[in-house]
This record gives sequence, C-alpha cells and structure tokens, in this order.
Amino acid sequence: MPVLNEEDSLSAAVATILAQDYEGQREVVLALGPSEDGTNEIARALAADDPRIVVVDNPAGDTPTGLNLAVARTRHPVIIRVDAHSELTPDYAAAGVEVLRTTRAANVGGLMVARGRTPFQRAAARAYMSPVGLGGPAYHSGDAPQEAESAYLGVFRREVFDELGGFDPTLRRGQDWELNLRIREAGGRIWFDPHLQVTYWPRTSWKKIAQQFRATGIWRAELIRRHGAKNSLRYFAPPLLVLGLAAAGLEALAQLSGTTRRWPKFLRRFTSLVYVAPAGYVLGLLAEVARARDLGLRERAWYLAILPTMHLCWGAGFLRGLLRGAGTTADRSR
Repeated sequence: MPVLNEEDSLSAAVATILAQDYEGQREVVLALGPSEDGTNEIARALAADDPRIVVVDNPAGDTPTGLNLAVARTRHPVIIRVDAHSELTPDYAAAGVEVLRTTRAANVGGLMVARGRTPFQRAAARAYMSPVGLGGPAYHSGDAPQEAESAYLGVFRREVFDELGGFDPTLRRGQDWELNLRIREAGGRIWFDPHLQVTYWPRTSWKKIAQQFRATGIWRAELIRRHGAKNSLRYFAPPLLVLGLAAAGLEALAQLSGTTRRWPKFLRRFTSLVYVAPAGYVLGLLAEVARARDLGLRERAWYLAILPTMHLCWGAGFLRGLLRGAGTTADRSR
C-alpha cells in the first residue's frame, strides 16, 4: 500500500485487510511518503500494535516507487495491491487467490465500487461508476468475468515482479496500465472478475476532482507518446471534446464580431456545424442527470458539475501532455 496524506482513511483501509477471511499467512507493507498530516504517525502506531504490519520509507512520495519498495519487502508468492483510500470486502484476498489459480492469470482485478459520505462525494461516486463518467474499463461500470486490458489495483503472482521488474518509476500516473501492458506482451493474462469488489472513496471537493483528472489526462498522454496505438481510442474522446468546445467558442466570437459576414455563405453554414457536437454533449449531460433518480436535487446539481469537470480537465490535461509530455507533473489532489 503506497500511503500519502491519508490520515482520515488509513486505519479503516488497513482494518479491512487484517479482517480478510483468508486462511493463509499475510503481511501488510505500507510505503510511507512524505505526508503533511498525521498519516505516518498513524501508520507507525499500527505497525507497533501488529507484527503483520511493516512500514518502509518512500521519500520520493511517488506511487510506483512506493509500490516497488513495498513489493521488495514482501515475502509471499501472491502480492495484492491496495490503496489507503479503499476498503476491501472480507473475501477479497481468498477470492483473488482462487481466481488466480482457476484462470492461470498473472494479475486479477475486480470492480471499483465508488461510494460517498457527502452529497458531493456521492455525486462523484456516481460519476466514477457511470459509463458517461469514466466509461471504458469493466472495473468501473461492471461486466461479466473476462480477460481485460488492465485491472483495478490487482492480485498478482510474484513472478510478475521478479521477471518484469515491477512498476515503471518514471510514471506517476498510469503505472498500473503500463505494467499490465508488459504482462500481456510477455504472454500473461489479465483477468477481470466482478465478484472481487473494492470500495473506493472519491475526492471530497470540486478542486481536488479537477486536479486529479488534469494530472490523469497529462499522464495518459505520456503513455500515448510512449506506447502509441497500444492505447485504446476511447482516450481521445475527452481531448476531442475540448477541441470541439474551443472551436465552437471561436465560431461564436467570430459571429458576434461580425467577421463571418464577410465569409461566403457555404463557409458560414459549414463552420456553424461546430455547434452540433457541443450541443449534443450538453443534451447528453442533461439526460444523464435526469436518469440519476437515486440522487437528490443537491447531488444531481453536483453530478451535473462533476461530469464536465472530469471530461474537460482530463481532456485539457491530455492535450497539454501530448504537446509537452508529463515531465514532473504530480497529482496534488491528496
């Protein structure tokens, strides 16, 4: 477990690991980054109270570095990646090990079940689980057991790390996808099973959601720069949305300034088509919010704000990353 600024959730996350209904031996290795709250004190107190908990220092604070340090400290043949802001179901470890055995996969992942405690967080959770929100991978919106491109968190065979070298420390985001790509290229299987479920608690404010998705978009673009066509076409939808809205904005300015009056009629009709995609997007958002009948009015209002925030921040970040690379961009939302 890589840990950074998680004082509100660390104890609960560790408790769900220790409470696993699993008969085999287990250990919990916490890679402690340079937290600015009381996270590290909590982690060391947990380790002092239970010999199964081990802490390692991760001065860089990067997730892939922390994961590699934690893996290096482990002793067992199955390695389960967990996050400090997530909580496992009691049968997660046992079910994950069993799926590894029956499918002969190299890595197994399940469903990320987003939940919220406040109206904002519940709206964010709904966005995470909706195909209109994050879309794409089965671990967000659910599907039947099947081979997958990547996995949420992951239950790994140790050989993955012995043979492939673990997570790429130069990737601050998207390191899971990149490792799963190398697993597949080496002939290994990634398997999704919806019976494996992890409770995920989203960011708690609009600013943090925006920061998170901007950083994610930047790093996805870095993966595009490195691995090109090995990435799914769905990753290009948010940046195309940003470009479409920008084009509509420029067209509106040209019309308001009278510039388009000097253009040929056929050209004015053609450029006016840039409004079609943004109008369709807005109508789609309104329809999605209208379908969210399980949300209250306040939650629906946040839902309507969160969906375009996710899409536009991700898309803008992607365009920035595609042009300039990710560099040292970090997710500052925690």
